Amino acid sequence: MDYTNLLLNKEGKVSKVGIIGATRGYGYTLLAQIPKVKNMELRVICSRHTDECMDVLTEIGYSESQITVCPDRESIDQAPEDAVLIVSDYRLVMECGITALVECTGNTAVSSDAALSALKRGINVYMVSKETDSVCGPILNQAAAEHGAVYALVNGDQPRNLLDLYSWAMLLGLEVVCAGKSSEYDFVWDRETGSFTYLDGETPSESLPEMADCWRYQGRETLDARKQLLEKYLGVISADLCEMNLVSNITGLAPACPYLHYPIAKTSELANIFIPVEDGGILTKTGVVDVFYNLRETDEASFCGGEFIIVKCENEKMWDILKGKGHVMSTNGKYACIYYPYHYMGLETPASILVGDFMGIGVHPECRQVTIMAGVADRDLPKGTVLSVQGHHHSIDGLTPQLLERKDAGTAAPFYLLNKAVLLNDVKKGQPVTLDDVDLSGLPAYELYLEGLKL
Repeated sequence: MDYTNLLLNKEGKVSKVGIIGATRGYGYTLLAQIPKVKNMELRVICSRHTDECMDVLTEIGYSESQITVCPDRESIDQAPEDAVLIVSDYRLVMECGITALVECTGNTAVSSDAALSALKRGINVYMVSKETDSVCGPILNQAAAEHGAVYALVNGDQPRNLLDLYSWAMLLGLEVVCAGKSSEYDFVWDRETGSFTYLDGETPSESLPEMADCWRYQGRETLDARKQLLEKYLGVISADLCEMNLVSNITGLAPACPYLHYPIAKTSELANIFIPVEDGGILTKTGVVDVFYNLRETDEASFCGGEFIIVKCENEKMWDILKGKGHVMSTNGKYACIYYPYHYMGLETPASILVGDFMGIGVHPECRQVTIMAGVADRDLPKGTVLSVQGHHHSIDGLTPQLLERKDAGTAAPFYLLNKAVLLNDVKKGQPVTLDDVDLSGLPAYELYLEGLKL
């Protein structure tokens, strides 16, 4: 997309942004970028820790004289129009004259309520909290359409970046066999020393000269050998499945398999892997979402948790020309991999806000609950167990996530509605937590989920 018209902005529009969950991680990267963006102003940030907000705002260049802490609606009304406001109650954000609400708490209860409240008032919502979209996305998209507002996922996180890539392929008439992303951290091997490192910021390197035996891709047996060698580093990551849940609900693409495949692969190999079994790949069906672990050498660029699509090469001569340009294609010439090796978090997000606020782009009223992210017990869980979402990957101790087509999900309870839920029954290892195993009644996000199922 060419952003020139947005830069020219002859109508003098300004996006006035409010951010909930603003001071850390994703929120921080967005806060740091907004002052650099033409036609955008930060109006308000919300956090329970207003002192942290003040520290972050001054750290990124705002002066204390520009900032006003507002404990209530009256103080908001009295604050200067050009002040950056800090509030601790997310419900006050909608009272600050914003055009754009960015929600990045990861708290399903807060973000669903805040989003719905904003949309009903015609305020555009940019959802970073993928946990919320996984269960409320359909109804929030519908609410936006009904109230003349925009509801959008944001660039900088993998789902929106992948949706942009997928929609580009659809526009061009390409047949997408598989759409997916790499998991967050790379597997890195030094061919000279045999040292292997999992780049999660915590795992030290280990000597693994055996990697040389499966370094060159020879087919599915190579993937099996890598999996056996690196098994202790493998796992099903909640954030990965949740992100593919979001993409599935908008595109209609199904999960490649309930736990996704997670092959350990180099970028150059993807077009040989995410293709049908009969062509030498791993897919038993096409039109799917999937995830891989990126494998690279120390001097190779990272995939950076980026996104890819595998498309069919329908005109042999055309794709032979493109192969000559160096594009990633399967050995048999029938498939190509097109990819974005990045997701820049909040640095990218202003682009989503501007095309939403200025052009109305982002609403997907066709979004439906195509897939449901369930939680399967990885050990026997007794009645009375309190489930809790925690950690960097927003996982739940005792549960392994799986992504199921709605028709196969039965009564499985959505993963991110289980936070703080108490098991009413024993759940045996290997069994999903169902709606009969927890009491979600009275939970507003659950009510929104049920409404979404009716669409």
